[in-house]
Amino acid sequence: MKFTLSWLKDHLDTTATVDEITYALTDLGLEVEEVLNPAARLADFTIGKVIHAEQHPDADRLRVCQVETDEGQLQIICGAPNARTGITVVVAKPGVYVPGIDTTIGVGKIRGIESFGMMASEREMELSDEHDGIIELPSGEVGDRFIDWLAQNDPAKVDPVIDIAITPNRPDALGVRGIARDLAARGLGRMKPAPEAQVQGQFPCPINVTIDDDARENGCEVFAGRLIRGVTNGPSPDWLQTRLRAIGLRPISALVDITNFFTYDRNRPLHVFDAGKVTGDLRIHRAKGCETLIGLDEKEYTFSEGMVVISDDNGVESIGGIMGGLQTGCTADTTDVFLEAAFWDTVQIATTGRALKINSDARYRNERGIDPAFNMEAIELATQMILDLCGGEPSKVVVAGKVPDVSRAYKLVPARVQSLVGMDIPESEQRQTLTALGFRLEGNMAQVPSWRPDVQGEADLVEEVARIASLTKLQGRPLPRAQAGVPKPVLSVPQRREQIARRTAAALGYNECVTYSFIDHASAALFGGGDDATMLANPISTDLSHMRPALLPGLLQAAARNQARGQMDMALFEAGHAFHGGEPGEQHMQVAGILIGRTGPKDVHGTSRAVDLYDAKADVEALLAAIGAPAKVQILRGAREWWHPGRHGMICLGPKKVLGVFGELHPKVLRAMDVKGPAVGFTLWPAEVPLPRNATANRGTLTISDLQAVERDFAFVVNADVEALTLVNAAAGADKALITDVRVFDEFIGGSVGEGKKSLAVTVRLQPTDATLKDADIEAVSTKIVEKVAKATGGTLRG
Repeated sequence: MKFTLSWLKDHLDTTATVDEITYALTDLGLEVEEVLNPAARLADFTIGKVIHAEQHPDADRLRVCQVETDEGQLQIICGAPNARTGITVVVAKPGVYVPGIDTTIGVGKIRGIESFGMMASEREMELSDEHDGIIELPSGEVGDRFIDWLAQNDPAKVDPVIDIAITPNRPDALGVRGIARDLAARGLGRMKPAPEAQVQGQFPCPINVTIDDDARENGCEVFAGRLIRGVTNGPSPDWLQTRLRAIGLRPISALVDITNFFTYDRNRPLHVFDAGKVTGDLRIHRAKGCETLIGLDEKEYTFSEGMVVISDDNGVESIGGIMGGLQTGCTADTTDVFLEAAFWDTVQIATTGRALKINSDARYRNERGIDPAFNMEAIELATQMILDLCGGEPSKVVVAGKVPDVSRAYKLVPARVQSLVGMDIPESEQRQTLTALGFRLEGNMAQVPSWRPDVQGEADLVEEVARIASLTKLQGRPLPRAQAGVPKPVLSVPQRREQIARRTAAALGYNECVTYSFIDHASAALFGGGDDATMLANPISTDLSHMRPALLPGLLQAAARNQARGQMDMALFEAGHAFHGGEPGEQHMQVAGILIGRTGPKDVHGTSRAVDLYDAKADVEALLAAIGAPAKVQILRGAREWWHPGRHGMICLGPKKVLGVFGELHPKVLRAMDVKGPAVGFTLWPAEVPLPRNATANRGTLTISDLQAVERDFAFVVNADVEALTLVNAAAGADKALITDVRVFDEFIGGSVGEGKKSLAVTVRLQPTDATLKDADIEAVSTKIVEKVAKATGGTLRG
C-alpha cells in the first residue's frame, strides 16, 4: 500500500516528520517497506540559464548551448526543440545520476563537439511523462538546488512516498484514511472530518439493476449505481495525476482516475460503465459456464459455472468486484457514465480471481473486505467528484439488494489487557484508544466499526489497545510455577503418527528423503496429476511446474539420480503432503517408500536376492502396526495404474477404506522415470487409520488366549484364473471371530487336476477364546470355509 505524505495530511492534521510517521506505522503493525523521497533522488540537480544557443554544425536537431551554472559557464549539447537563449533550465552536471534514464552523466563528444552535462526534461527526472522538451522554469537563481525550487513552487512533486505492508486482517489500512486513523489514535495528529456529499438526482435512472437469487447469497449483497449524463472525460487535474503517479499508477482519464482515487483513499473500489455502450438493464448473476469477456486488460476470460458476473442484454460486461469489460469501458468519447458501488462476498471474489488469474486492485481489496456501510456514501462522494471534474447531470440512485448488517459488540474487560499481554494500561486510556479507532462505547460494550471485519471477540479489543499503546513496551515476566501432574500431549494424533512412521521406517533400514512439493508435468501425469488445478502460476523452474500428486515420483527421481552415480541398491522413504487439488485443504498426508535392487551385496553363498513385493508388504505392515492400525485387514487388488496390475495389494478395512498400497511399480513408470529395476514400493495414508475407541495415555493390555489353537489344511481345485487372494479372503470370512490367519502353502497345476484348473492349499488357524474347540465345532467351521470358498471361487474341495 503506497501513499504520499500530502495525501495522508488530507485526512490527518499533523506536524510529525516522515521518520516519526514511519516509526509509528511499523510499531502499529503496518510495517514500512520503503520510503521514496524525491528530494534525495534529485538533490544534485541545479538551476542554470542558457546564455547562448546555436545550431550544431553537423546535426540539424542538435543545438550547442552555453549554460551559466554555479560552476561557471558550461557547454551542453541538447536535442530538445525548446532549447534556446534566455530560458532557465535544470542542469545535471558530470557525475550526476539521472533516474529517468538510469545513467550517470559524464563528459562526452557529440558529433565532434564536447558536452559537459545535460539539461533535463520532466520524464528524465521521473516527475511526469512529459518529454517533448527540457524543463523551462519561470523563475529561479542560477546555482540553486532544483529540489528547493520545487519545494516552494510545486511541492506535490517532491512529496515523500511511503510503502507499507498490509496483513490480510487489516483491510481498513488499504485506504489512506484508515492509516490516518491509526496514527491519530497513536497521538501523531488529529483526524480531519471526513468529506461529505449528498447529490440530488435530477431524473430517474434509465438503467435498472437486479441481483439474481442465486447470486445474492455468497455473491453480491448490494449493488448501487446511478447514471451521469453529459460528462466530459478529459485528462484528470494535475493534483490527481501527480498523486496517482506517485504510487505507481498511470493516469488514464478523469473518470477512471476518480475510481482509482477512491480505491486508495477510502479502500472503496468503484467501477464506471460507458452508459452509451450498455444495452438494457444490468443484472448480477452466476455464470452458466463457458461465457467469455475481454477485460480492461485486453485479455479474454472464460467463466466457469457459478462465477458472479454483471451482464446487460448483450451478455457479460464485467467480472463482479474484480475487473470491468473492455466493451463498456470509458474512453475520451464517453458522454454518459454509469457509476457502480457494490459489496461482494470475499470468498467468492478470491475463488474467482484465483481461477481466472486476475490480480487487480479491486480484487485485492474486495477479497479482504471493504466497509459495507460506506457503500451508499461512496456513490455520493464519487458522483460529486465526477460533477466537479467532468461536469454532467446525475440521475437518482438505483439499488438492488440491501447493505448487510455487520454490527456487533463485545465486552470490554480492562483487566484482560494485563492478563493477556502483560501491559498495565488504565481503563480511561483503553476507552480513549478504542474511541479514536472508531469503536462506539456503550457502558462496557464496544460496538465494532463496520470497516473492521477482523475484530471478532474480546481478545481483539485487547489487541487494539495494546497495539496503539505500543507492543514494544511489553516486558517479559516469568510464568507462575506449573502445577504438578502430567501435562497434556502437545502433538496431535496426525503429528504423532507421522513421527512414529519416520522413526519406524528409519529403523527398518530406509533413508529419509526430503523432496520438493513441486514436480514436472510428465512425472505428475504418471501418478494421476498434472492438471491445471495443480499447475503453478510462476514456477521457479520448468521441472517444478506442478504440485506433486504423490510422494513416489520424487523418490523415483532421487533413485534415478543415485543410480546415475553408481548406487544401484537403495531403500528410500519420505513423509509429507501430496496434493489432489490446487485449493487450500486439498492435500493429504502420505508416507511412501521404495526398495530398489537387491537385499544385499552379491554373496557367494547366495543369500542376496532381488527385492520383491513381499519385502514391501512386510515393511508397510510394520509401519501400520506402529501407528496403531488394526491387525485384521484385507488385501485387495485394484490400485492405480502406476502399480503392476498383477503384483500389488491394497491393505483395506473393507472395500472403500484403503490404508495403504504395496507392490511392484509398473515397468512403464520405471522406464519413464529412468529407474532400473527391480523396484517395489509402498504408500500409506496415516489419516485413514481409525482412531482407537478409548483414548488413553497407556498402551492397551495384551490379550492372549490360554486355549489351544487349531490348524486345518484345505486344498481346493479352482479355475486357473482365480486369484489366491480371493480364496484367502473367502476362507477368512467364514468366521471372523474364530479364524485368525489363512495362509497359502501350496499351488499345483497339471496332472490329475485337469486342464485349465489348479489346486491351492491353505492353512487355516482357529484360535478359541471362550472354550476349547471340539470336533463338532471344528467340523462346523470347516464346512463354512468350504461353502464360502465354493461361493466366492467356484472351487471344490480336492479329494
